[in-house]
Amino acid sequence: MARFEKLEFEQQSTSPTITTRTSKATDPEWRLQAIEERRCGNYEQSLRMYSRALEDDKSLVDCWLGQVQMLVLLDECVEAELWSRKALELFPGNGDLMSGRAQAMRRMGDTGQALVLSDGSLKAAGQSAYRWMVRGELMAATKQDTDRHCFDKAVLADKDWLVLLEIACIYLELGLPSRALDRIRSAVQLAPDRYHAWYIQGRTEHQLGLREAAKASWEHCVGICPGHDNANGALQKFEQGQSAVQRWWRHIFGGA
Repeated sequence: MARFEKLEFEQQSTSPTITTRTSKATDPEWRLQAIEERRCGNYEQSLRMYSRALEDDKSLVDCWLGQVQMLVLLDECVEAELWSRKALELFPGNGDLMSGRAQAMRRMGDTGQALVLSDGSLKAAGQSAYRWMVRGELMAATKQDTDRHCFDKAVLADKDWLVLLEIACIYLELGLPSRALDRIRSAVQLAPDRYHAWYIQGRTEHQLGLREAAKASWEHCVGICPGHDNANGALQKFEQGQSAVQRWWRHIFGGA
């Protein structure tokens, strides 16, 4: 808890992915940076940017929500649930924040309360892709057969490739890579210049045993972002595995 006690007042990170500014950024700039970091898979940095946007203006409900979503993606679900409750004190009955709390609680193991919150979020005013994404997660987690329908509704609500990618991530978190594959491949098709999409596609393919496809996806990721640590690490392990197989083959069957 100590790490996030004053989350919305955190100081600016010195991460090299963010251009250092000589003057104070405006709230919209912090929000745009937060969204861009999220698209790059830099969830810790995105969390900081959402927090900076809230530092001067706590009325930015989308930044409260972004803060909760990043904590979930960072597997900091206890903190995500706490901050969703704090946000709901400021914005009672907000459907998206209710969904954020539902997602955190599902991942903490309280599926019953998560379903209650999700029901409430869908009855609340307004609509969003995120509400349907969380509903889809709950349906998949409880082995209902309506998860695809919920995720389809999320995609209809928001055509952004990031929605498809984050649906794929939900399936990966649930150990369902076969259901993630079509979603992430659609995301890559929509955003072929986005290295994070290629990285997640590689992860999905690797979990399905599609080793050569995963290697190609990670190589494409590194081609766009040469310094991508996770993709480079995955490729290194792939090459080490290939070398080990070749050594075993030569030992058993001989040959050069």
